[in-house]
Amino acid sequence: MLEIKTAKTRKGKRELEKRAPKLVESGKKTLILHGTKTSAVLNAVLAQLYHLKKNNAVKFSRKNENVKPFEAGGETSLEFFSLKTDCSIFVYGSHSKKRPDNLVLGRTYDHHIYDLVEVGVENFKPMESFSYDKKLAPKEGSKPFIVFIGEGFEAVEELKHLKEVLLDLLRGEVVENLNLAGVDRAYVCAAISPNRVLFTHCALRLKKSGTIVPRMELVEVGPSMDFVVRRHRPPNESLRKEAMKTSREKPKKKEKNVKKDELQGKIGNIYIPDQKIGEMALPNKSKGVKRERREAKRKNGSDENASKRKKTLNTL
Repeated sequence: MLEIKTAKTRKGKRELEKRAPKLVESGKKTLILHGTKTSAVLNAVLAQLYHLKKNNAVKFSRKNENVKPFEAGGETSLEFFSLKTDCSIFVYGSHSKKRPDNLVLGRTYDHHIYDLVEVGVENFKPMESFSYDKKLAPKEGSKPFIVFIGEGFEAVEELKHLKEVLLDLLRGEVVENLNLAGVDRAYVCAAISPNRVLFTHCALRLKKSGTIVPRMELVEVGPSMDFVVRRHRPPNESLRKEAMKTSREKPKKKEKNVKKDELQGKIGNIYIPDQKIGEMALPNKSKGVKRERREAKRKNGSDENASKRKKTLNTL
């Protein structure tokens, strides 16, 4: 049993608030780990998946003997790692004679196993094997297009399940608005047969089309591989309903310095700093000073004229 600890510092409280359930969840993190035995191909696959998900992924380098997702009791360590790293998606790699180059893709709900899809990796091509203009290389953290080609993703149950898991794995954080100029990559998944899917990663090249909308071309940048579906375990119906629950009310942003009263309605507080007018220095060229000077000048001019007239009368 895990000991439940409460946060004692403000930083710890903030971390717990980030991990707490929300009405609108943020982007899902991915946990990448491998079993007791892996092949060179599988190590390269896990490393390149981590590269594609670098900003939202945690990769374990040590071997994990107790992790066996499809076996009873073998998911305990995996659920513990999911809770520890706050990851809701995982990619587990293992290699054996019965199931060579094996990948298990899965999701968790409340840090318990939600569903699992097991695939075999074939015809793997790493990023280094593709030659292209490096200026076209996609930037880290950019939003991708995800394309699913083939009727199998709608008709075959295993491929429909794989499509859901791949969408959660690759799409990143869900956003309302998207700048098309920043979309520079696409993941293409093509259903070749009822149990085989071609997966490849492409960069987008924009070319002139003679219209406002540019013409797009796909440039394969890797990695590329075939997924052969072996086993899958969909979630229970009751667990699916619980996980799919949504709130009708959208979360409202807190307004600072605003109150609501039943009689007066919405009341806002405005804070004005002390102006300290007595300590303020008045400018020399103010309108009031100019007017006073003008009036004094007129008065002095009229007095001078009156004195000149008196002097002329006295001389006469």
